Amino acid sequence: MNSKPAVLSLLGSYPEPLRSALTALREIILRTAAENAEIGEIEEELKWGQPSYLTARPKTGTTIRIDRDKSELGDYALFVNCQSSLVSDWRALFPNLTFGGDRSVHFKLEDPLPEDAVRHMVTMALTYHSRKRKSGS
Repeated sequence: MNSKPAVLSLLGSYPEPLRSALTALREIILRTAAENAEIGEIEEELKWGQPSYLTARPKTGTTIRIDRDKSELGDYALFVNCQSSLVSDWRALFPNLTFGGDRSVHFKLEDPLPEDAVRHMVTMALTYHSRKRKSGS
């Protein structure tokens, strides 16, 4: 995957420690995708002004977006399509995390990022369509 200058520029524009937190979240997404052969090629771009990650070949998953959190739920967040079942599935798996409706999981800068949970959620998002096809949903 080639890094998009616009994404790197946006991430670089954020103040510390938000920049570091979002960069760490980005690295987890990219590393998780690279380590899972089912996911395939990832594209990084800006969607709705947010760093976004989607599967290119094959189209196995749904788009993941990351950005500062403008809600009261946290300082930064990971977003997915609200029409998916991902957030409800994540709620069942990780009840101690903070979720926003059907589209996001939120993190606070002062708390350590739950890396294992995030890796699991990223894998679920980036294989969402292939898992639905396999289950016949």
